[in-house]
Amino acid sequence: MRRGRVLGALLPLALLATGCGIRSTDVVEVGDPATVQVAPGAQHGTVLYFISPSSPGGRLLPVVRPVDNPSATSGAGDDGRTRGKQLALLFQGPSRAEREAGLRSELPMGSGQVSVTTSQEGVRVRLASGVNQLSELARQQLICTVSYESGAQQGTTVTVLGTDGSIGPARCSV
Repeated sequence: MRRGRVLGALLPLALLATGCGIRSTDVVEVGDPATVQVAPGAQHGTVLYFISPSSPGGRLLPVVRPVDNPSATSGAGDDGRTRGKQLALLFQGPSRAEREAGLRSELPMGSGQVSVTTSQEGVRVRLASGVNQLSELARQQLICTVSYESGAQQGTTVTVLGTDGSIGPARCSV
């Protein structure tokens, strides 16, 4: 008997909760989804990877850096001089606006001359400084920037040669 009263008291509450008086409606069309141009003017810029402030351990974030001379960093040079200019920008670190946005780099500032060569085995980057002391994030900054410019982000293998040894071949982990 008691069970029946409890169920009888709960039944109106259950009906109210499920039928709140809100009527169903059809889908309301409001237009196309929003779009955003992620890399505005990519033909006049180069992509550099810096460390994002959004994660405690650090995460790489691609940044489009405008350049005055688009062919200077296009990767079109046979001997890698153009990619060397791109890496020179990377070793200069984040711009003032990028630093104000919280981006940072673990690469040593102005590491000297950089040369880049491409072969069937991948891309070889030669630095005039040591590479074995670089953190994993600094290594990935370098590898991802070179890989992106090569056009095959995660498919390109990159070997970095320095005065104290080499890193790789490795792929971009982003």
